[in-house]
Amino acid sequence: MGPTASGKTELALSIAAEFPCEIISVDSVMIYRGMDIGSAKPDKTVLQTVPHHLIDILDPLETYSAANFRADALQQVRAVHARRHIPLLVGGTMLYFRSLSRGLSKMPGANVRIREKINREAQALGWEALHARLARVDPKAGAQIHPNDPQRIQRALEVYESSGLPMSAWHAKSKTCKPVFQALNIALIPQDRSRLHQRIQGRFDAMLARGFLGEVEALRRRKELHCGLPSIRSVGYRQAWNHLAGEYGYETMCEKAVAATRQLAKRQLTWLRGETDLLRVHAEQPDIGNIYHAIHSHMGTSTCYTTGTPSG
Repeated sequence: MGPTASGKTELALSIAAEFPCEIISVDSVMIYRGMDIGSAKPDKTVLQTVPHHLIDILDPLETYSAANFRADALQQVRAVHARRHIPLLVGGTMLYFRSLSRGLSKMPGANVRIREKINREAQALGWEALHARLARVDPKAGAQIHPNDPQRIQRALEVYESSGLPMSAWHAKSKTCKPVFQALNIALIPQDRSRLHQRIQGRFDAMLARGFLGEVEALRRRKELHCGLPSIRSVGYRQAWNHLAGEYGYETMCEKAVAATRQLAKRQLTWLRGETDLLRVHAEQPDIGNIYHAIHSHMGTSTCYTTGTPSG
């Protein structure tokens, strides 16, 4: 795990070259078909070299929750174990990782009517105004959720409006579940924030050169897709969509997309700082030997690999 543009894919491929791994994507955008360039999805050569799972499983019109991910990922983990391979979970969607390690709160499910109402209000008032509303009804969630994180703002307001209880109250009532498998948690942590920002800028420039705007234009031609969908609200896609809709120019689009990506990386790093039991690796110069040693040691203490029977 690690922030965007920290080198997760490169490290994962190095590990997969050394160990019998299958990669399970932990990314809330790579799940969508037709959203390849903007999600930095591995190319076809990589996908053919190392087995990948939970990529291209949904149409951008569909929604996907942390609960959906947990169920799908656990199914994939068991299948990979059954093939006597190592499931290597790779990505930056920290809520998905937490859903695996700690379970999910027993809060209300999705309410399409309320969600659509919130989306209409966001289009009319802006997400900052909805974040201010969230801060009034649920100060704790408002403090934890960034004003530029519309998906989490929407969910928190949806929970409040459908149940009358703030999301923070539901979290307080929930109990952490026992992990269903033993995990070695490797976190790529950039030591040089300015270098990470350079990587973010360089990656966005490369996406544009590969035809990112053409990819978004193809999505816009599908009349049923709109900017209120979680897929289109993804960082980069949202700014490109608005640019193509004529809301602002090319340079402004680039500035907004890079700034939003930096904010995403900051939120990811904040999340990781609150995590325990991590093998923290310098993103700029990962100690591959130490990582391999940690994996060997983990395999030696895991019932999945010491007994030869698949772990649940």
